[in-house]
Amino acid sequence: MASLRQRPETGELFFDFRWDGKRNRAPTGLDDTPANRATLDAKLKRLNAAIKNQSFRMETFFPELASRRPVQDPVDRVNEQTPIAAAVVIAATPPTPAFREFAEQWFDEFKVGWRRTYVITVRGILDKYLLPKFSDTLVGQVSRAMILDLRMQLAKERGRRAGTKLSPARINTVMLIFRQVLTEAADRYEFTMPMGKLKPLKIPKSHVNPFTLDQAQLLINKIRDDYKDYLIVRFFTAMRSGEIHGLKWKYVDFDKRLIYVREALVAGEDEYTKTDSSQRDIQMSQLVHDALRRQHARTERCGEYVFCNRKGEALDTNNFTKRVWYPLLRHVGLELRRPYQTRHTAATLWLAAGEAPEWIAMQMGHSSTEMLFRVYSRFVPNLTRRDGSAVDKLLTNAFGGNKSGSDPPARQSQPPPLAEARQLALA
Repeated sequence: MASLRQRPETGELFFDFRWDGKRNRAPTGLDDTPANRATLDAKLKRLNAAIKNQSFRMETFFPELASRRPVQDPVDRVNEQTPIAAAVVIAATPPTPAFREFAEQWFDEFKVGWRRTYVITVRGILDKYLLPKFSDTLVGQVSRAMILDLRMQLAKERGRRAGTKLSPARINTVMLIFRQVLTEAADRYEFTMPMGKLKPLKIPKSHVNPFTLDQAQLLINKIRDDYKDYLIVRFFTAMRSGEIHGLKWKYVDFDKRLIYVREALVAGEDEYTKTDSSQRDIQMSQLVHDALRRQHARTERCGEYVFCNRKGEALDTNNFTKRVWYPLLRHVGLELRRPYQTRHTAATLWLAAGEAPEWIAMQMGHSSTEMLFRVYSRFVPNLTRRDGSAVDKLLTNAFGGNKSGSDPPARQSQPPPLAEARQLALA
């Protein structure tokens, strides 16, 4: 079928379609703007309809192409006098470079706009998965069958841990990089993108497993003294590992009781936060305020980082996870889970305390409340009694089933709201 595409070198729109087994490109003379695309859309629809019902005529749709002399090889000259042969015009497709050559060029051209961690990710995917398999293949000859074969082989690759395979998320990342390379090549050398509408693999929903307030208190009480205030800040600010490890004293405002999240520590270096919305101001609860005051007295003279080692360097995420966090969970007999669950814990406690969802979303660095409700709402009923008892009470009172105004007997066995959550974590 036909499509409307843009020439990268000029920005001009052209019709790209196949007819009689050959690829054709018809220039429009118009720049790629929304208005011009809207103007050409009607012609594109007529062109697709004509191709579909076999009524397409080059001289009708593109007379300027039909009048040109076709590019022929010796076999085509046999039909030189045939009108139909003269009507079908296909420009000679320029040869494409080898995949390795183009991929390296693409990488060098685009890496200037990427974060350092993304540069490392792309470089690793090219070196480990793509270049070994497609190194000498011409980039224009990479077929859909080759792409599907790559994905099949990736699904058999060993994962990081023994007995595991590459996750669907990892496979999708590899295929995304592959798609980006091929899309750029298709635009430059004007061949059909072979990946087409290949859908990414379905990724299982991430497991949210927050701690209860009692468990959070237990961990804070049992962790070694030099990490107590660190853990308080993690549990009750919803900061990510990179954000709390990259937190500097210049971003802590005791007077306004705010933590300014402006940087994150990624792979040992300070970088921009995960997203634009991650740039935020976190309000300190009294508990967090007191913890940071104590930490300030300990490390303010050691360097710029709030939480640091004896050398004044920022804490290392892997080191904390393996040498402090997991041993602590084993010691208190709790299920092993990533430190990231402290962020989920803060979210569920805020919801349990009845804080406004919009405020919670801003504290967590979400651009909207959509993720908040999608990820955490299932934890709220068990924590806050927002389980239908309120409307039950309203209807019972309205229809005279319970004149006392107290909760129905079936609801009275439910635990009371977490008032203690406010006292401990949300003062």
